[in-house]
Amino acid sequence: MFHSFIDTSAFCRYAGGVNVFSTCWNSHRHQDGAAMCEEIRELGFADIEVSHGLSLSLLPGVIAAVESGRIRVAGVHNFCPAPIEVKGDVPDAYRFTSHRESDRERAMRLTEETLMAAERLGARYVVLHMGSVELMRGREGTRELERLVRRGLVGTQEYARRKGEIVRRRARLAPLYVERARSALYRLAEKAEKHGVILAVEGRSHLEQVPGEAEMLQLMREFDTVPCIRYWHDFGHIQRKHNLLLLNHEQYLRGLQPWLYGAHVNDVDWPARDHREPFYYRGGDVAFERLLPQFFTQDMPLSWELSRSVPAERILAAKERWDALVASLIPQG
Repeated sequence: MFHSFIDTSAFCRYAGGVNVFSTCWNSHRHQDGAAMCEEIRELGFADIEVSHGLSLSLLPGVIAAVESGRIRVAGVHNFCPAPIEVKGDVPDAYRFTSHRESDRERAMRLTEETLMAAERLGARYVVLHMGSVELMRGREGTRELERLVRRGLVGTQEYARRKGEIVRRRARLAPLYVERARSALYRLAEKAEKHGVILAVEGRSHLEQVPGEAEMLQLMREFDTVPCIRYWHDFGHIQRKHNLLLLNHEQYLRGLQPWLYGAHVNDVDWPARDHREPFYYRGGDVAFERLLPQFFTQDMPLSWELSRSVPAERILAAKERWDALVASLIPQG
């Protein structure tokens, strides 16, 4: 079904380092994409990930910044540009897992547009959200567990019982939605190959979302010989699940390391407030200094995906420590 992947010269378009910065932090503050990129450059990042929610009006400025050599685009987050019919930044407005065929097809068309944008910007990868178990929408299972953890019940019999009930319910419902996500990846792989872009399937933060941990491993094994499909780690998302005792962060990364392509960098204010700067000043949960050297190399894009509420001074302080850690990573090969 798949011929040899796009010629490697296609990936010479982006030749940046490991440090990438997502535009989700500041795109809402700008009317001009070039100015948005310049603000990120002032933080010490030469490479960006163009995030979901970026308005179409910002793209010309981003293209201008790329063409002038002021910025490089490492990757793009689906959907980009944002669908014009949806208000606000809603990356899950259309799901590959939806019961509505029209929504699934809209998700496919928007992703094709994202792939074209990625190629135009010289990006190597597109980060994908695959969907959710639709009968568990609202993320109520995860939020209930978070409430129990905040009440200090983690590790108790009550917590274990309720967690087990929610996990078992999801397991009963999930196969249909995982199959829809799987089918979408088969369709998208041919399109990604055409545009010379990696489909980076993101690990998610909520139990209701697809793929779950075992499902991600299953998908990566199935697509092992399809080099345009790889795993995208999100430190904050997976740490949130770790905090709820749904998985072990380190073991999870070890299982997916053969397909690991890159990651979103963000810390967690316990138990579930993610998108904080790494080494979060109040005491973040993510063990970057243990996890990075074990599983990441210097060629992997590590994209800082931060809340707009994180101030620039905290980013600058964290980056100094981060750069020293990244310098210790081994080069690929």
